[in-house]
Amino acid sequence: MNRRTLSLALATAATLVLSACGTDEAPSSAKDTIEGAEKGESAQKESPSAEPSKAAGRPEIKLPDDVDNVFEGWKTGDKTKDAILADVSHGINATDYAITQADPELEAVKFYHQGQALVEAQDWILGYKKDGLSITGTVRFYSPGIEVFSKNSAGVTYCSDESKGYVKDRETGKADKSDSSDSSHILYSARVERTATGVWQTTELLSERGNAKCVS
Repeated sequence: MNRRTLSLALATAATLVLSACGTDEAPSSAKDTIEGAEKGESAQKESPSAEPSKAAGRPEIKLPDDVDNVFEGWKTGDKTKDAILADVSHGINATDYAITQADPELEAVKFYHQGQALVEAQDWILGYKKDGLSITGTVRFYSPGIEVFSKNSAGVTYCSDESKGYVKDRETGKADKSDSSDSSHILYSARVERTATGVWQTTELLSERGNAKCVS
């Protein structure tokens, strides 16, 4: 069984997340970037969240040995965009770490999420805890796209492939690898906002399982 998906929503609602509220910088096209997933040996495989920066009092995130998030093509060469993507990846890892620890109040989750995104992330983590479940396996995150709205806000889209990521029983440690009727590929759309200390927090997060743009 595939992992549960955070913030299920209609794809059309993604426009709310990615709407610009005034622009200080020329936006890039997130749509063009996410149109096709990276394929084959040419795909880059970076994991910017493996060694979180110690700046701004960043909390330590250490995923268990049986949980692996792989970030492909997660660097653009642009300083601002790379900082945004790095913090989004930290937020993904923070949420997964909180699931494995059965702790919706984990400081790392609050550090990288704010507003509605924080509420939904904590509810999602709590759902795993109440059901006695955790996660295991590998999830691939790829084809990121960014639209910078201003010096303090941006929209991010990215795909995930959780065909090798599973839920597991917390007590027995047994993973549920039964087939799922849903697609393993998910399209995420996030709005991020920069704090006074320079952290890009996710404030809104929408997702659609089985989106054709993410099938690789």
